[in-house]
Amino acid sequence: MELPTLGRRFGALAIDWALCLLIANLYGEPTRDGWSPVVALIFIYTVFAGFFAQTPGMALTRIAVVDVDRGGAIGPLRGLIRGLLICLVLPMLVFDDRRRGLHDRLAGSIVVPAPRKKA
Repeated sequence: MELPTLGRRFGALAIDWALCLLIANLYGEPTRDGWSPVVALIFIYTVFAGFFAQTPGMALTRIAVVDVDRGGAIGPLRGLIRGLLICLVLPMLVFDDRRRGLHDRLAGSIVVPAPRKKA
């Protein structure tokens, strides 16, 4: 299977971060309080990656995060772990041969191309 490029993964994260900035404006001041978009990002990963295997950014870039052994959604706890680790940035800089960052390895996940929706 051809794994998604790092460019597509970064694009998904950039889209999700822009969405987090918009959401953060509802309950905080992202230009003053740096924590509000971070909380939004952790929430998005917990809910969307955990239950649906895709964040909004992943859906737009046609990638998904799935359980490395079984496929399918990773669940909210592992979505939370993955979101927390992504906020640390450093785990995303260490990749293995399957493009799994430390955040993927600790959450037991892998990023794959999203299956095409049937028309």
